[in-house]
Amino acid sequence: MIRNYFKIALRNFLRNKAFSAINVLGLAFGMAASLLILLWISDEWSIGRGYANASRIYRVMEREFTDGKVVADDDTPGILADELKRQFPEVLYAAGLSWQEGHLLSLNEKSERFNGCFAGSDWFHIYSVPLLAGTPKTALSAPGSLSISRKVAEHYFGTPAAALGKSIQFDNSKNYQVTAVFENLPASSSDQYDFLLSWDQFIAREPWLKEWTNAGPKTRLMLREESDRSVVDAGLKWFLKGRNTDFGKTFHINLFLQPETEAYLYSNFKDGYLHGGRIDHVRLLAIVAGFLLLIAVINFMNLATARAGRRAREVGVRKVVGAGRPSLIGQFMGEAMLLTCLAMLLAILTIILVLPSFNQLTDKALVLPFEQPYFWVILVGMLLFTGILAGSYPALFLSALNPLKTLKGMLAVPRSNSGAHLFRRGLVVFQFVMSMLLIVGTTIVYQQLEFIRNKNLGYNRENLIILTSDGELPKNYQTFKQELLKTTGIQSVTNMFTNPVGNGNTTEGIKWPGKDPQAAISFNNTAAGYDFAETMKVKLIDGRDFSPEFASDSSNYLINEAAAKRIGYKNPVGQPLTMWDRPGKIVGLLQDFHFNSLHEPIRPLIIRLAPGPYGNILIRTEPGQTTQALASVERLYKKINPNFPFKYSFVDSDYEYVYKSENIVGMLSTIFSGLAIFIACLGLFGLAAFTAEQRIKEIGVRKVLGASVASIVALLSGDFLKLVCAAILIATPVSWFVMNEWLTTYAYKIEIGWWVFALAGVLSLGIALFTISFQSIKAALADPVKSLKSE
Repeated sequence: MIRNYFKIALRNFLRNKAFSAINVLGLAFGMAASLLILLWISDEWSIGRGYANASRIYRVMEREFTDGKVVADDDTPGILADELKRQFPEVLYAAGLSWQEGHLLSLNEKSERFNGCFAGSDWFHIYSVPLLAGTPKTALSAPGSLSISRKVAEHYFGTPAAALGKSIQFDNSKNYQVTAVFENLPASSSDQYDFLLSWDQFIAREPWLKEWTNAGPKTRLMLREESDRSVVDAGLKWFLKGRNTDFGKTFHINLFLQPETEAYLYSNFKDGYLHGGRIDHVRLLAIVAGFLLLIAVINFMNLATARAGRRAREVGVRKVVGAGRPSLIGQFMGEAMLLTCLAMLLAILTIILVLPSFNQLTDKALVLPFEQPYFWVILVGMLLFTGILAGSYPALFLSALNPLKTLKGMLAVPRSNSGAHLFRRGLVVFQFVMSMLLIVGTTIVYQQLEFIRNKNLGYNRENLIILTSDGELPKNYQTFKQELLKTTGIQSVTNMFTNPVGNGNTTEGIKWPGKDPQAAISFNNTAAGYDFAETMKVKLIDGRDFSPEFASDSSNYLINEAAAKRIGYKNPVGQPLTMWDRPGKIVGLLQDFHFNSLHEPIRPLIIRLAPGPYGNILIRTEPGQTTQALASVERLYKKINPNFPFKYSFVDSDYEYVYKSENIVGMLSTIFSGLAIFIACLGLFGLAAFTAEQRIKEIGVRKVLGASVASIVALLSGDFLKLVCAAILIATPVSWFVMNEWLTTYAYKIEIGWWVFALAGVLSLGIALFTISFQSIKAALADPVKSLKSE
């Protein structure tokens, strides 16, 4: 019987090649796109979850209450990890982790820059990174310990085993002994590094880390298997009280735990509490994937119910000869499943072809994991879901037909009072509601990304080169700067401790006359050299930039408008200010400029003088001469700093990188939204073709009676366009609400204009009209003699 069902299904597909092709293509494209998105979501979801004891690993977070505001981040005191192990029996392991740094590793004639961190001795106990040489206990225990990745070991020593116990020189100055070699970190690792140095070295280099009032590094811990996280959270809340002497009536810090498995996806905090993160992107694309699959399924259901009349006699004959409703349902569900299987095969083939381009777009290394059981579960689940949902209504509708009426030819094509007709119209409306949601969403995401890309940050990020100050540059900085200023194409040079697009340094150690001594008020801070405002192109509202002509500038400050407002100075230039017990004066008032993500408002900023090569060197080039200037910079760099590779970046590229995930999601949304609209139009094309075919005699009569081509096109298109208009009315308020909520994650954002919805509506109508018109015009131009000669 199953064999006969298969034969009947195959005959039906071959008899109706156009409709079968539309169904297969629609389902295949919908499945392929949904599977691609699911692969991307699976990869995002896997980050931070691949460790042996991932469910017991936590990040220690700070919730800082200061100046009437609440801010949360993962900066913690450098001595916190060891103290937590002593004070909490529930903590099995704890380790600090520094910020990432680039260092030159040298051995004999080989030199290469790699990125790494300082980490506590428990690091490899917490994170189950496979060790190819050495043990977790000794990997980071000694002050001179160095753990390197397989990539670094093979680069310098050939094999991991050969690297153990050998020395590598750091920054052409100090030698470190390799005490462990770990496997190259997978993309799913929470942290990415090529080497790790011991925590004792970090504390020795940065003595301020020993103070409870200072924060900067991260703290990670693993709880014992039987421990209750809520107990630790309760103990952590006021852990710093009594240790941090800055606690006062307007300032305190609560510590809390965030699971490692959630840290990547849930990284944004608003007013100190969790407020989404990359999980918002995951949810957005999951919705897009669902929409794509639903639109494809709706196409199938629409076309199958529309062609119900063509199979009514078949159903009638089957019922007369004894076929029961269950067997008919099985027949039609089997056809749907067969069609879905064909679509699935085509979808997998499509994914194989487009996956390299998709990986390049998303900066991932996704593969079809055929060897993983979960992938087959997803495939079978999608197959069953799509096949059953697509075939359910047609099967139930056709199997319920009255055999007497069908054999008498009484089953006319359903009109407006028919349940099937209403159902089909509802599906078309639903399709275009989803399509318009995607059009509006994509447009607003694009607008916001363009707003970010073109936002006036308060400084000019174009033609601004950033170099790391290392090697011989610190002691030769003044020579380097003066030689650069003589070079054609270079406007100005300065130095800055932080990157201009990311300054997370904060301090409460600010004093001024009239300040409440009990109030701890947080300010962002950084250090910069002479010619800072000129090089950054930050507007000086009042006062002057740091200058070598004023020796007192070593204790003076530049502040932004937000800082002046918070301090309360109306005319701040010349006013006293003390930072970290170093009294000085404000010499310049800078216009507010963005030094962090646009997700955050501009915070009060204080800049102290760092006349030496502190952190980064910023070089402003003349517009149109950057290439020539860069070549000159490289020649001078290699002359002064020959043992270090010339590495640089552009500030505008660093700025783009901050919004990399948003840009990727924006591109994916645009691509998949276009695909969703194409699939919806594919189904609409099929419905229009079927309607024109079904009403061919009516069209012939109208033409004989004098109807024009335009009136017939309007007649055939009118019903569909009414449905699209209904979809526009439904989708407009829904899309406004959804996208307005999405924009709340940005402190600086666009205003949603009415024209977005008008554009989406006109676009939806235009696409629908274009799709329908092809079949409508074809039917209107057909010779009426051919359609009426059988009457």
